[in-house]
Amino acid sequence: MSVLDEAPAAAPPPLRRNRDFLLLWSGAGFALLGSRASMVAYPLLLIWSTGSAAAGAVVAAAAQLPHLLVQLPAGVLVDRCDRRRLMVLCSVGCALSTLSVVAAVASGRVWLAHLAAAAFVEGSLMVCYRLAERASVRHVVPAAQLTAALSGSEARGRAAGLLGQPLGSMAFALARWSPFLLAGVAHLLSLATVLLIRSPFQDPAEDRPPRGRLGPQIAQGLRWLWRNTFLRLVMLLVSGSNVLFQALALLPAFVLYEDGLSPGTVGVIAAISGAGGALGALAGGRAMKLLGLPSLVRWALLAWAVLVPALALTRSPWLLGALFAVMSMVGGAVNVAGGVHQVLTTPDRLQGRVNSALQLVGSGANALGALLGGLLLDATGAAGTAAVLGAAMAALALTALVIDLPRHHRNTPQGDQE
Repeated sequence: MSVLDEAPAAAPPPLRRNRDFLLLWSGAGFALLGSRASMVAYPLLLIWSTGSAAAGAVVAAAAQLPHLLVQLPAGVLVDRCDRRRLMVLCSVGCALSTLSVVAAVASGRVWLAHLAAAAFVEGSLMVCYRLAERASVRHVVPAAQLTAALSGSEARGRAAGLLGQPLGSMAFALARWSPFLLAGVAHLLSLATVLLIRSPFQDPAEDRPPRGRLGPQIAQGLRWLWRNTFLRLVMLLVSGSNVLFQALALLPAFVLYEDGLSPGTVGVIAAISGAGGALGALAGGRAMKLLGLPSLVRWALLAWAVLVPALALTRSPWLLGALFAVMSMVGGAVNVAGGVHQVLTTPDRLQGRVNSALQLVGSGANALGALLGGLLLDATGAAGTAAVLGAAMAALALTALVIDLPRHHRNTPQGDQE
């Protein structure tokens, strides 16, 4: 054996020098930034026009409905279609949808049906885009850097909320059409970055599932998830918490409206919350190593059970932001840990379908949460809403303590095991 044969393989370059990862990372960042800016503007437009939280909840629910209706078909598309082309089409569609709202608001011809349709279209395309981006990460970074890459991606998503929601709300305070123009430009920037990536986004075409009926291909991903008891139980718990957080999403805007404060203050609360989420995402890999995913999920639910009812004790934007920041910090760590577990245990040919099934379980009922939050706020006010949702979160935490998550985690199937 020669000296050259015995030499260790060269270490991969750090992620900050990985051109294709940086393009993928920044492109998704632009897309998320645009989506956050527009999504915060939809309910603001209706709340400040009608004074009704329920009206704002209608369009917020329309934006969340794709998480229920589009996830599973989108997962099949991500697995069997060219992911690069799919992401390009999604960016173009999002830009056209948001720019149509710019034209409508600028001309004074705003209809609830149009706003709900635009929010639904943008939300649907973002579901496809994000599934494709998540499945593509493992093809642009070495396996040893996957945890760091997914931590960076989760932090990027939190940062998009940190910047997008404040930008959207402050732009709304200046001109009601401007958040949607910001979103359209951001989606076009996302399009440009995807076109510049050189690496393949998936395995060769011959390894992809054949074109055919959606039903059987969706079922393959669902069967894999069903046999992975640990992921299934965790996502059911996360789904319940996501519904409750979606119901809480309108609480800051409602408090500010009742107190006669500027809608731009919603952005301050979102910025503080986003900063906490970004910090949590960056610490997600370390938290997973320190606690393990089962314990991390349990501690997260316990923390939320304490923090959610605390929202009933204050109407200060700064304190509301601080509470949301801590909750987001915990959520960021859980999302990174869960994402790493999913990507490492799922074969590439099932990445889109399994991730879409997980997203359906985790976020499919978000539209119900948005409607629930609007109805609760109108019926019980901010304090009553926080108390009711806090009690529900405590029930989830108790459930997590009863379920034997560590045992199911030890029995998790790996790779192609179905």
